[in-house]
Parts: sequence; structure tokens; C-alpha cells
Amino acid sequence: MASGKDLQRLALRLGVYVFLCYVTLFVFGGLFSWFDNPILAAAGSVLVVGLFANWLALRIFEHLHIADAGLHVNRLSAENLLIGLVGGVGSAALVLGPPLIVGAAHLVRAPDFQPTAGTFLFLIALLGGGAIGEELMVHGYAFQLLVRTIGPWATILPVGILFALLHGSNPGSSWFSTGITAGFGILFGYAWMRSRDLWLPIGLHFGWNFTLPLFGVNISGLRIRVTGYEFSWTAGELWSGGEYGPEASVLTLGALVVLFAYLWKAPVRRQTSLIADPVESAACEPSPSSPS
Repeated sequence: MASGKDLQRLALRLGVYVFLCYVTLFVFGGLFSWFDNPILAAAGSVLVVGLFANWLALRIFEHLHIADAGLHVNRLSAENLLIGLVGGVGSAALVLGPPLIVGAAHLVRAPDFQPTAGTFLFLIALLGGGAIGEELMVHGYAFQLLVRTIGPWATILPVGILFALLHGSNPGSSWFSTGITAGFGILFGYAWMRSRDLWLPIGLHFGWNFTLPLFGVNISGLRIRVTGYEFSWTAGELWSGGEYGPEASVLTLGALVVLFAYLWKAPVRRQTSLIADPVESAACEPSPSSPS
């Protein structure tokens, strides 16, 4: 049970963290808005916000490095990232593959678009940066500090709802899409709880977001053209998700259940969070070396 002093310290640090996020987003959101690409602006802004707010908060309050938010590069991190990628790509294929097989949807050529290798590489950089930025911002310092103070599930559930609300203004959003996005937010929080690093949720996040554009469907209401093909549905919006995309589909609701089971059984390699488990990390094992 957290003491009054602990809660006051928590409130101060959360307040500073939120302020850093807001100021950074205000400054860099305006700069990135110069790009005539809303997805680039969103991904670039969230990456800068996640990196800067975590870096400065960690230096001020914990005297730690940005890697200590869960970004250490080691063998365990690579294995967790791979587990996440398999889960993210596999679940997206599970949502979009069956409709193609049963004829509820088919791929059609997108007019006036010619894919290139540069387009593909740009997609990887864009969505990779966006996944890292979102996971840092949502499941980085502030999230792990909450876990340390009030416990994992008391943190994971409300932060999952907050994750959904951050997507609530996207084109085509609805109460159903917000509920499913909250499920993803809770899933990513559970992934962090199992691994105690950000690489597992980053892999899930990136794997899902990377696969959807390959099929030519929207990501949270946003369209990224990559392959020159688009997904054309003959089924209704309950299955397609409408303008928002598969994240507003009942198929994704089923895939979320499968993903939770996958994470529960996957051979995740647990690491140590110097923020959430400071006593455990000092007593049980040395902290991983931080990149210079």
C-alpha cells in the first residue's frame, strides 16, 4: 500500500512527465505538421515526444538513461522483439486472411500508384519509429513508475483506456473501435508486464501496424499506400471495420483473445525494470550496460 508521501512523489513526477510530453508535442507537432503527410507528422511527433520526455524525466528523477525505460539492446531483448513481431504479424494475417479465403473480400489494384523499394523502406522507418515512440510515451517512465507505486493491473487497465482515448479523434473512430483499441493498450501493457522491457510490445505494435498496409487496409482510420493493392470488402462494416479499418472489426476482437493466449504461453524472456523493480534489480542482478 503506497503511503501519502509516495503518492505525492508520484503525482509530482507524473505531472512533470505529462508537462514534458505536452510541451514537446506542442513544439515538434507544429514542426512536423509542415510535412504534407499526416501519418509522418503523427509518427515523427510521437517518437520525439517519447524519446525526449522519457530521457529528461529519467535524468531528473532516477539518474537513469533512456535505455533503462526498457530499450536495452541484448539477446533477451532480441528474442522478445521476435516474439512480438510474430504475434503482431500473425494476428493481422489471422484477421485479413480468412475473409480473402472465403470470398468476403478480395484484393484490387490501386489506381495511379506504383510501389517502389523506397516506399517499402519508408514504411518500415515510419511505423517502426511510431511504435517505439508510442510505447515509450505510454508504457515508458510514467507507466513503470505507476506499476512500482500502485501495482501492475491497477496501472495496465486505466493506461489501456488512455491509449484508446489518444486514438479517439482518428477518422472513422467509434465506441467499438475505441473499445478494441483499449484492448490493444491493455495487451501491450500485459506484454510489458511479462517481459519487463519495451521490445515485446514494440514488436507486437509494429508487426500489426506493418502488416495492415501490405493488405491495403486502413490503420486506425489512416491509409498508407505501399503495395499498390487495396482490400475490397463484400461483407459489412461489422467485419471490415469501415473507414477506421480492421481495428473496428469483430474479427480483430477475436484476434485479441488469441493474442492474449499467445502472450500467456509464449517463452517470453523476463528482464529487469530499473524503474518498476529498483529493489529487485539492485539485489538480484546488475543492470545492463547502457549504450554510450
